[in-house]
Amino acid sequence: MSQNRTAPDATRRSERSRRAILAAAFELVGEVGYSKLSIEAIAARAGAGKQTIYRWWPSKGAVLFDAFLMLSEGETGTAALPDTGDLEADLKTVLRATAEELSDPRYDGPMRALNIEILNDPVLAADYLQRLDLPMKEIKKERLRSAQCAGDLAADLDLDVAVDLLFAPLLSRWMFRSGPLSAEFADTVVETALRGMRPAGGG
Repeated sequence: MSQNRTAPDATRRSERSRRAILAAAFELVGEVGYSKLSIEAIAARAGAGKQTIYRWWPSKGAVLFDAFLMLSEGETGTAALPDTGDLEADLKTVLRATAEELSDPRYDGPMRALNIEILNDPVLAADYLQRLDLPMKEIKKERLRSAQCAGDLAADLDLDVAVDLLFAPLLSRWMFRSGPLSAEFADTVVETALRGMRPAGGG
């Protein structure tokens, strides 16, 4: 008597293993710090083979970057900044959320470690630029482009510079620990930046 047997799904098994490895990397870097994080420790925590990790990622920095991407799955490519018609209110909502995320102790150490690796690893830096930084910048620019069409921003405004004016102050304060990342600071950044972005003679 024959039995119907379903062949193991290698793709599903690989995806489970991949996600276990990324989760393990994120957990461990928060527990031991980046300098003590090792591929061996990640493999042991994830229940995976060390060679499996080396086959999929060139460095522990690349593993950590993919761990962040896994946490933010769905935020790039399909997400959009809020567009209620009130540009200032929308930007304050976004920058407050950014400040809150940067201040979250669960992410602070891992994000600092990833930034250091990006500074020292050109391959990882290029990967970060293409897979996260540029897509997120396009999402931010799309909201500003909508504001331009509505006449809320100057028609000749350089949107790349505008994004930097809005978000760089938060990243700088976070990176150098130069002050609190408060909602008040986020609001002040938005108000100050918008004064230079609005059409001449605008409100």
